[in-house]
Order: sequence, then structure tokens, then C-alpha cells
Amino acid sequence: MKCIVCEQPNLFRLKEVEQPVAQPGEALVRIRRIGICGTDLHAYRGNQPFFVYPRILGHELSGEIAVIEENASGLRTGDRVTILPYLECGHCVACRNGKPNCCTQIKVLGVHDDGGMREYIAVPTDHLIRTEQITLEQAAIVECLSIGAHAVRRADIRPGEFALVIGAGPIGLGVMKFAKLAGAKVIAMDINDQRLQVCRTWAPADYTVNAQADSLRQIEAITVGDYPTVVFDATGNSRSMEGAFQYMAHGGRLVYVGLVKADITFHDPDFHKKETTLLSSRNATREDFEHVIRCMEEGSIDTDTFITHRSGFDQMIDVYESWLNPETGVIKAMVEL
Repeated sequence: MKCIVCEQPNLFRLKEVEQPVAQPGEALVRIRRIGICGTDLHAYRGNQPFFVYPRILGHELSGEIAVIEENASGLRTGDRVTILPYLECGHCVACRNGKPNCCTQIKVLGVHDDGGMREYIAVPTDHLIRTEQITLEQAAIVECLSIGAHAVRRADIRPGEFALVIGAGPIGLGVMKFAKLAGAKVIAMDINDQRLQVCRTWAPADYTVNAQADSLRQIEAITVGDYPTVVFDATGNSRSMEGAFQYMAHGGRLVYVGLVKADITFHDPDFHKKETTLLSSRNATREDFEHVIRCMEEGSIDTDTFITHRSGFDQMIDVYESWLNPETGVIKAMVEL
């Protein structure tokens, strides 16, 4: 079968390898769509934490079951599925407490283990979710949007409160969408006016702020001096993450959604005087996946305009560099098999 391997930073190779064989408790899935995530882009550039080369990337996946044994979920050969790519141990302190998304021994497909940039992949049967009521492309972006859904669930948003989302990439857009669905008044902030326009039309954000145009004063005016009670940073940029504290109301919450390969520091007196709640949000859970799928089935999410660029599997290496260029306007790129 064909697979694409990231052999080292900035180097992909298309290879022929043996097709995997499903072991007991696993299913063999024929990959049909691969969403390209910021993690894939960072790994390609050599900027992704917890990463070693060579690696088959790809964790935003949808496909069809090719081989499966009898299972408790009633999944059958031919079913369309999305893949929950976080392989947890099932017995550590996080798993025992219902947080497999931050398992102490977690292995994420495409990061710690080889992912789905290949024609077939063998995965645990209990990490498949049937997606018969949505398209293959929708199923391939469930994981991406689940990151935002999980962050919003972590924040425990109250209807009517102001939520500032810093960073208008795919993850930030997902946060905006689910914050809106939770009843928040969403403020989108980015340095790219084209992305801010997408925030207005897609989420849709209630307000947009260019971070390079006296953003603090703008946010103060929008909130009538109160500032947002919840701030999400989805940039993966240390300067932005450190600066996010200034936008938060007294008694508010700051949620780091983006991951950066750096130290983050803050001024403790400012942190304490606001009685800040600082949260991180990692990965997602089956509950988040199922919530996103329900929203897609109900038509609450515009998936058509979210996917902006497409490529066939054999052509991906040729166009991948262009997806790293902000000027191409990429929100979500999709690889088709």
C-alpha cells in the first residue's frame, strides 16, 4: 500500500509498504480523507513537541471499515467511521478519573505512533465512531473541531458572558463556534484581517479585534470596561499566551488551547489580584467527538466553507509547502484517497 512518511523536518517521501494486519481487538480501516492539522504543519517544520522522526503523520481521519471482528459497538465491514486518535493506557490516574485525553502514557496517532497518511490503518475497535449520517469530509474534521469543543467544555461557559478567542486558525475557529453554541458573546482576535472576516461569517463572532490595533482598548470598549470573563488562546505563540492575561476580567478564566515548545511566565501579583483560573486543554474525548457529530447532523456547523483546500493523496507532497503560506488563505486542507 502507499504511505507518506515525514522522514525529517521539511522532507516527505511517498513509499510502498506492507498493508497492516488487524490484531485481536482491532479493525482495519481504509482511509478515505485526511485533514491537515497545525500539528502536522509544525511536525513537518520540526517545531512539534513530543515528536520523533521518521513518522507517518495524520490524525484527522475518516474512512471505511475493511476488516472487523464481532464487537460490542455493532460496527460492521463497510461502515463509515472517524477515528479517535488518542490511544490511552486505560489504567493510569488520568484514565481512572475519566480523562483519557491526558493519559500518562498517551500515544497520539501521527505524533507518538504512525498515523493515517496511508491507504490502510489498524486501530483499536473501541476508537472508532460510526459516521453514517455525515460525509467523509465532515468525519475527517470531527477531531479538529472536537479540540475546540473540549476547550469550551473545560471553560464551563455561562450564557451571555464575553469570551475572547485569540487566534483564528482552525482550532480557534472551532473554539469560537462552540462558545457561540454555548451562548457566549464571542470576541475574535487575530492579526490577519482576512481571517477575522472568516470569524465574522463562519462562527459567527459577535466582535472582531485586530491584535495590532490597540487591542486592549478595543476589548475594554466592547465589554464596557469589564473585560472578558473567559479568554482562550489558540495561537501556540508564547508571546500571545503570556499577553493573554491582560485581557481577562477579575475572577476570570484563561484557557490555553494552543501548545508551544517554550516556557510561559506571568507576573504573579497580576495573576493573584484577579484570582485567575488558569486552564490547559489537551486533545478531546469521545464525548466531545459525539457532540461535534451531533452538531454536524443538526446542521449547526458550516463544514463546506471550513474546508478551503483539497489535494489527492499522490499530489499532497507537491502542494504541502503552499499550505504553510498564510497568503494562500488555508483554513483546513483535506487530502482525498
